[in-house]
Amino acid sequence: MTRTGLDMPTSTDFSRFATTRRGALTVLGGAATLAVLPGLARAQGEPGEAAVLRDPDNPVFGNPAGDITIVEWFDFNCPYCRKMEPELRQVVQDDGKVRLVMKDWPILGPVSVVASRMALASKYQDKYDKAHDTLIGVSPRLTEPRIYELLAGAGVDVDRAKKDLAANSKAIDAMLARNNETAEGLGFRGTPAFIVGKFRVPGALTMEEFEQVIADARKAKAKANKV
Repeated sequence: MTRTGLDMPTSTDFSRFATTRRGALTVLGGAATLAVLPGLARAQGEPGEAAVLRDPDNPVFGNPAGDITIVEWFDFNCPYCRKMEPELRQVVQDDGKVRLVMKDWPILGPVSVVASRMALASKYQDKYDKAHDTLIGVSPRLTEPRIYELLAGAGVDVDRAKKDLAANSKAIDAMLARNNETAEGLGFRGTPAFIVGKFRVPGALTMEEFEQVIADARKAKAKANKV
C-alpha cells in the first residue's frame, strides 16, 4: 500500500547543494522553531521543533537523554543511507551522548513503503531495531518477498508484524505522513537528510564530518545557553 505524497519521485543527487561540509550546513535559528533555507519555506509555515525532534512515535537509538539530537530521514532502498549508516551508528555509540531519531521517509517507491511499514510494525514486538538494521544492511534493492525473508531471519515474527500492521495502520501511516511533511517543510529533496542539533544537513556525511558537526552543534548550544 502506498500513500499520496510518500511515493513521489525524488532525487538522491546532492551535487546541487554546496560541496563542502561547512557550505552544506545551515544554522537553524530560533528557540521555538527550526528555520529553513530562504525560498524553501512552505506556505503553511515551517515545522515546529517539537514535530521534528520530539514526535513520540519516531523510534530513537543512541542515548535517549543525550545532549545533542540527530534526526535522520531515510529510505531503506536508498544506497546513500545504507553506505553511511554503519559510520553514523558508530559515531553515536562512540560519543555516548547523542540521541538519534529515526524518521522513516519511504520516497523511493512502493517497496520502500512496505519496508517502512513492516519495520514500524515490528516495534509492537520490540524489534524495530532488528528490523531496521537488517533492512538497511543489505546491498541489493529490496523486494517485498525479500523484506519478509530478511525480517524473519532477524528474529521478527513476520505473521505477527503483519497483524500488528493491520491493527495499527492508521497510526503508522499518520506518522509516515508527518515525517514526509517535516522533511518537505525543511526543504529536503532526497535521502538521507539530517538535523544535527540546530544544523540542517541535506546529504550524507563521513564519520569525521559527523563528529565535527556534532562538536559544532554542542558549541552552538552552549553559546545559545549563555545568551
